[in-house]
Amino acid sequence: MDNHQKLHPTLASLIPLVHSMGKTLGKNCEVVLHEINQSVKTIVAISNGHVTGRSVGSPLVNEGLEAVRKGDQSDHIINYKNRSTDGKILKSSTMMLRDEKDEIIGCLCINIDISEFMIAKKVLEEFTSIEQNEVDHFHDTGYNSVSDVLNNLVTRTLEEFGKPVAYMNKEEKVSIVKKLDEQGAFLIKGAIDYVAKVLCVSRYTIYNYLDEIRANEPS
Repeated sequence: MDNHQKLHPTLASLIPLVHSMGKTLGKNCEVVLHEINQSVKTIVAISNGHVTGRSVGSPLVNEGLEAVRKGDQSDHIINYKNRSTDGKILKSSTMMLRDEKDEIIGCLCINIDISEFMIAKKVLEEFTSIEQNEVDHFHDTGYNSVSDVLNNLVTRTLEEFGKPVAYMNKEEKVSIVKKLDEQGAFLIKGAIDYVAKVLCVSRYTIYNYLDEIRANEPS
């Protein structure tokens, strides 16, 4: 309690927030409050300190300290890559805290251990990777007659949209059809049936989408 009373009121008021954030964000997220002045650069509150193995009283040893040393006037250093001493990969952010005289009195840091997510990302990338020969893919579904031009248009448009068809609502599918229509996709023979198959709707639904799109176009 005595130590807290010696802190700048702004820092002292943030201590409950540090612990609340740590509980809310979970065990992989370390939340740290540092005091910074001429003689002290140390941790005054920490939640989930196991992420970096630090505790109250440990020194400030991250990008925040480098910013202070260099006189960096940026108050927010967000989403930078960091590493713990035992090799964990961290996604970190440092927010400088200033007093009424605009002097730095401390910083609030968030360090998220993303090591397991990096492993999962690699596994998912390997699991979801597919060969780029979409023509062969559509042999199995009866679309071996679809031209490469149409196939490339549809593939590129879906990739730009960045969302699996299974998670698209009607408005999003209409948007896909509109983009394809603007690129002239439906001038290609078989395009209606092909796009209907890709978007998991009926060919009549594609016609309805096109009617809706063209009805809304300025005359």
